[in-house]
Amino acid sequence: MTGESTADEHGTLYVVGIGPGLPHAMTQRAKDVIATADCVIASNLYQEFLRRDGTLPPESAAVDAATDGGAATTTDDGTLLERPDGTRQELVRSTMGRQIELAREAFERVRAGEDVAHVSGGDPNVYGKSDLLFTMAKEEEATDVSIEIIPGVTAALGGAANLGAPLSNDFCTVSLSDKWRGWDEIEEKLRAAAISGFVVVLYNCWRDYERAIEVVREERADDVPVAIINDAGRSDAGRNVDGETQTITTLADVTDHDEKVGGMGSSILIGNHETEVWENDHREFLVTPRGGRDVDDF
Repeated sequence: MTGESTADEHGTLYVVGIGPGLPHAMTQRAKDVIATADCVIASNLYQEFLRRDGTLPPESAAVDAATDGGAATTTDDGTLLERPDGTRQELVRSTMGRQIELAREAFERVRAGEDVAHVSGGDPNVYGKSDLLFTMAKEEEATDVSIEIIPGVTAALGGAANLGAPLSNDFCTVSLSDKWRGWDEIEEKLRAAAISGFVVVLYNCWRDYERAIEVVREERADDVPVAIINDAGRSDAGRNVDGETQTITTLADVTDHDEKVGGMGSSILIGNHETEVWENDHREFLVTPRGGRDVDDF
């Protein structure tokens, strides 16, 4: 551990889940932490989203710390922003290749007395940033750094809300990323989930989602409802060219909609034998009754 300040003088490292990223879909706690932190670490996309309602100051609020004013140059090292009340906040760009470096920087900032908001899309505990920061804290023996997780709406929950009530019974999420886990392990999890009757939400669907669907089809009926979800909660602001979409199909036909599976913003929800499609005067919904309940059971 480094630094001369005592634990009482330290700040806090907040790992902040911002859901889909747009201000209307964030918790008030997440907005407050980001708006008041001494330093915010966020990707370019999330910076753009967070400026929409002033959670982050606009780019025009950048100042040159060396001259105490004037235009500032944005670098990976950060941009100093001035809030309307005159207080200042440093904005640091987060990129995939700098996560270890940024974690160490966050620890040092906290030791220097700063509150740091490390922004994570969705929820930090659902394939987000929290495990990295705790792993780094263990590696660096940063036991003096206070860490607090601020939850956010993950894609499974945001997408399910748009679809109706597909997660009202037991469900699970499975990431198709094989960066840390081989396909043998992914297949084992998928098969167990399918056999157990879980509604399954697939993340990282750009990674051989067709292969995942074939595994589930071996254990689950082809007419089970399935939904492809893109950029849940992002309206037209996400990465998908068609904006926020939900496509309801079946397990047998989902791979016929390959053009709908768009990458980072895509999730696939696979229903179980109780999931049904229900349509009202407005649109179609997916519903999974809890334990197959009907009205009399309530």
